[in-house]
Amino acid sequence: MPLIDIELIEGVFDARQKQAMIGKITDAMVEIEGEAMRSVTWVRVHEVASGHWGIGGKGMTAADVKAIQAGGRK
Repeated sequence: MPLIDIELIEGVFDARQKQAMIGKITDAMVEIEGEAMRSVTWVRVHEVASGHWGIGGKGMTAADVKAIQAGGRK
């Protein structure tokens, strides 16, 4: 049974988006391994506090990620 963990910065994605991630990742496993995998595919969403995630030696915040989503840079 697959267990898939998704790590996100807290405050970036809303509940609807996180549910969509869970559904689509489950669908991807079913596409690869067949429908029997649906009921045994576990997906967990873990949120890391804003500023407690580092990239390139610098802490990333929810605001940083939202700026990137909007086409800006950190």
